[in-house]
Amino acid sequence: MGVSKPVARTCVSAISFNRRTRKGSQNFFPLPRRLRHPLSGCLSAFFSFSPLFARSRRGLGFYPGGSTSFGVRSYALAAISSEDQLDESETPPCSSAVEVPEEPAGGGAVEELISNPKDVRRLMKMERRSDFSDAGGGASKSHWFPYLDEFKLGEVSLNSSQILEALDAFMRIERKERIKRVVGNRSYGVSLVVEGLADFGNVSAAFRSADALGFQSVHVISCDSSKRYRDNRHVSKGAEKWLDIEVWNSTQECFKVLKSRGYRIATTHVGIDTVSIYDMDWSCPTAIVMGNELKGISEEALQVSDLHCSIPMNGMVDSFNVSVAAGILMHHAVCDRTSRLGRHGDLTLGERQILLAEFSLRHSKNAISIALEYAKRKNETPICKL
Repeated sequence: MGVSKPVARTCVSAISFNRRTRKGSQNFFPLPRRLRHPLSGCLSAFFSFSPLFARSRRGLGFYPGGSTSFGVRSYALAAISSEDQLDESETPPCSSAVEVPEEPAGGGAVEELISNPKDVRRLMKMERRSDFSDAGGGASKSHWFPYLDEFKLGEVSLNSSQILEALDAFMRIERKERIKRVVGNRSYGVSLVVEGLADFGNVSAAFRSADALGFQSVHVISCDSSKRYRDNRHVSKGAEKWLDIEVWNSTQECFKVLKSRGYRIATTHVGIDTVSIYDMDWSCPTAIVMGNELKGISEEALQVSDLHCSIPMNGMVDSFNVSVAAGILMHHAVCDRTSRLGRHGDLTLGERQILLAEFSLRHSKNAISIALEYAKRKNETPICKL
């Protein structure tokens, strides 16, 4: 379908205009007065059906905005840079009598989160079970699962089914399907532990690999918070938003909790008493520990761990970069678990629903406000008596 030069110039001008004014809710495509007769309908149809302007993960997206004077449905043109921005813009703010906790400052950059454990805890929305109240597996005997089927804020309490019902209308179908697919491939069977890493770029890269490969639980021990690096969100790609991150002050404290959850502790180490990662059974709940960039695993971690493992090396260099090593280990763990268990994801149906509710609450800054508004409406609904 051909487009004349004036129309093309109008399109480019409209796109530039809407990219500058995306914050508004009614950014409609402005048509010049000379083009408003029947051409307006054709132009709207062209934009709505052209593959160039179709909805996509990146690029331009169209959203129903209203109707023109000719009865033709018009579309609001918005510049979308990521799915998170898309979903947050589609989710309207809601008023609630309960104070909603603020999101972690700085947009959740890895170095800021790790330096502020309270911000890390605020990322996790559903109620979590006690570390020692149900040792050895939580909701399932085969693996640890940290969440209870309850979301509490003040006097408000909702279960996972109610949360999903409250947020269903505010999430795009594509987004919901993607979250379901990700949750279906998640596992707590293998947990990543990074000990004493000083370069937050390496931590960010390890987090990104963990999210991409389907690992939900990651632990950070004694990061050097005195070191500051430039923003590494371009490295992590926002993976920290979707992970369960736990920060520990000491190796002993971390290992004690992990063992109470049923994990065996496997430290990566270069030595004669190590086991090849290819000879390990990764279907057993395992916490894999990565050491410092320069010093490696601490002596305390080596003594307390259950086994030492290593990646076989065939070159002149005897070690990998720590983030590369973490990626290799996690990728092999996924392959081994898939060959032994049939798949990497091992959550039960109930656990998937709870984690799905957790992800739904994390996907947008307004999700909690919407859930609270849902609870408020539900409590105000009168019950009919027979």
